[in-house]
Amino acid sequence: MKTKVLVVDDNKALVGMIQEYFEDNKNIEISCVAHDGEEAVNVVKDNMSSIDVILLDLIMPKKDGVYVLDKLKSMGIKKDIIVITSFNEEETIRKVSEYGVKYVVLKPFELKDLESKILEVKNKPKGNIINVGANNLNISVSKILHELGIPSHIKGYQYIREAISLVYERPELIGGITKELYPLVGKTFDTSTSRVERAIRHAIEVSWNRGDWDLMEEIFGHSVDIDRAKPTNSEFIVTIADKLRLDSLKVR
Repeated sequence: MKTKVLVVDDNKALVGMIQEYFEDNKNIEISCVAHDGEEAVNVVKDNMSSIDVILLDLIMPKKDGVYVLDKLKSMGIKKDIIVITSFNEEETIRKVSEYGVKYVVLKPFELKDLESKILEVKNKPKGNIINVGANNLNISVSKILHELGIPSHIKGYQYIREAISLVYERPELIGGITKELYPLVGKTFDTSTSRVERAIRHAIEVSWNRGDWDLMEEIFGHSVDIDRAKPTNSEFIVTIADKLRLDSLKVR
């Protein structure tokens, strides 16, 4: 049985290209289209059985993609959603991911890559949030730091995000947090190793005072005694990097 797709985008030329690409596809059918948020909600309500996946642009006339996500959630309508957008702003992408979006694909994209994402969505377990794009790691790190209560305006937020990203990509740095990791972060932000260490420690203290304790228990419960003391800088950085790495394996 073919996967039936609703395409929601005000760019009619792009919608036409997508329709043409999938015209003779054996696995995917473009069953419906819409060109603004209001129309999209109505199309979904009128064609529930003809839609498995929604390709959703964020910036559209009348009502935007966030409006569509909010309306579908309020109506209890659950569909697999792939956001396709050129709006590469972390806070907005973090916000739409909270609606259960499966992928965020940044424009421009290859249609063959979009095809693979649609098929992957149908073959993956429910409940996983997957962000795809050049800055997908930054988005994932930013999301978890926000949930842990670290405000983005403090210096430690930028330093700790960079540190987690580096450890995620280069696990060998785990053995050299002070001598290797901090200098790399300091070089990126043109500051000293000691300032990096202090700012990260302060960010963790802020998190421990205002963060989500259930999430802290989930992330740090097995690695540190959260009832007794907050994690060290290295425990915090390594544990989150490990969590992100494991999460990425679960959704592949």
